Amino acid sequence: MLDKGLSQQLAQHLKLLRQPVELVASLDDSPKSRQLEELLGEVAALSEKITVVRRDDDERRPSFAIARPGTDVSVRFAAIPLGHELTSFVLALLQVGGHPPNVSQEVVEQIRGLDGEYDFVTYLSLSCQNCPDVVQALNLMSVLNPRIRHVAVDGALFRDEVEAHGVLAVPSVFLGGELFDQGRMTLEQILSKLDESATERAAAALTEKDPFDVLVVGGGPAGVSAAVYAARKGISTGIVAERVGGQVLDTMAIENLISVPYTEGPKLAAALEQHALTYDVDIMELQRATRLVPAQTPGDLHQVELESGAVLRAGTVVLAAGARWRQMGVPGEQEYRNKGVTYCPHCDGPLFKGKRVAVIGGGNSGVEAAIDLAGLAAHVTVLEFDGQLRADDVLQRKLHSLSNVDVLLNARTTEVAGDGARVTGLTYEDRTSGEQRRIELEGVFVQIGLLPNTEWLDGTVELSDRKEIVVDERGTTSVPGVFAAGDCTTTLYKQIVTAMGSGSTAALSAFDHLIRVSTPAAADTAA
Repeated sequence: MLDKGLSQQLAQHLKLLRQPVELVASLDDSPKSRQLEELLGEVAALSEKITVVRRDDDERRPSFAIARPGTDVSVRFAAIPLGHELTSFVLALLQVGGHPPNVSQEVVEQIRGLDGEYDFVTYLSLSCQNCPDVVQALNLMSVLNPRIRHVAVDGALFRDEVEAHGVLAVPSVFLGGELFDQGRMTLEQILSKLDESATERAAAALTEKDPFDVLVVGGGPAGVSAAVYAARKGISTGIVAERVGGQVLDTMAIENLISVPYTEGPKLAAALEQHALTYDVDIMELQRATRLVPAQTPGDLHQVELESGAVLRAGTVVLAAGARWRQMGVPGEQEYRNKGVTYCPHCDGPLFKGKRVAVIGGGNSGVEAAIDLAGLAAHVTVLEFDGQLRADDVLQRKLHSLSNVDVLLNARTTEVAGDGARVTGLTYEDRTSGEQRRIELEGVFVQIGLLPNTEWLDGTVELSDRKEIVVDERGTTSVPGVFAAGDCTTTLYKQIVTAMGSGSTAALSAFDHLIRVSTPAAADTAA
């Protein structure tokens, strides 16, 4: 199963094992069990510290535990951990085998200090780029704290279990049999849900920070680019964001970033963070900005208030808050979100194998989603509001070649219907005749563009009628000392490469502003 190159890389990683590890398999006579048995055997052959034991003592088959003999330390996969989960498998091997985790001692102590018993189950898809973060976080927690147990379950492999729990979006995390959360989560986010006092402690620590020369709000390509360019000037720079990477984390394949023929969103996000850290940028994640308080007079400090209650101060601010998937805004959409309504075909597509689905939107993202889903779903219906598809010709030709895809033009979705637990259909208006029609289906994939994350700025900086921050060629906003970049602005094109360029422009403009207007933060830095 593992090619020669991958086996050699894995063998090098496994040299980091400090303690023996057992791979305890629960198998049956199915082809998937034979596939898992083969994978475990190949991995065990790469290190003398790894042995395979077959016990068939788990109800989920095929599955296996990674265990440290003679201890309670273990991690379980009800999956064949390839694809995006291969990294999760390798990290679990190393951590169970005694290799220290790449987290701070403070986080380690917080995990070990959690009281109570925690039984987590994560339902994942091997094609989901968001799932590994959650799986790896919970695996690490189960290694560090024996009162925490975690099983990662491949939804495509255990379809009956997924359907019994009503799982229609991944990752879906259950705690003690009840839904804990869905979607991408970091280790810190999970801890904050389990340890409520952590949020208060973090907010107090943030408020005590010295003023920044440049504070960047947003951690996507624009935000990180701005932070790197500012830090290279030798001035104090911070990034405050919910997550470093932003929309990039939800992007499967990136093929238009010049000099990088191909990469994937999570890899690019990790590279962005590492680049920022090489310049001593203070990265403050898991924080949502709720209010900008501009400086009242030249030379005063701007303030950014956060949802956690923290307040950050800075001589200049770069707004790079990015954008999010636009929603349809019709009845049933929110009620059935993650119950059939989804925004990520790569993540959730495998859960709809053999089902009837719809894709809302006929642009590039919508048509690409329909093409991908056609290989899994029984039938795909594309609904486009306009009288023609807006996707590139090459994508349209591919779409029309697929026998299980229908395209409806001049179609305005008016309602998502369901039975209370999951989607059962949708209603749309034929804009030509005005007739209301219904489609019976189990999934709705919304792909209708982006909405800027600027609600918290309304009334503070000038916004366009599309709620984008109005900027000039320098990234200057209507507020002196506040600049903006990326998808949240009136910049014409919304691409990673243009976001990076606008981020660097905004940072250079912020630096120019600092040297022309004396601020306390700038004066402290100069001293």
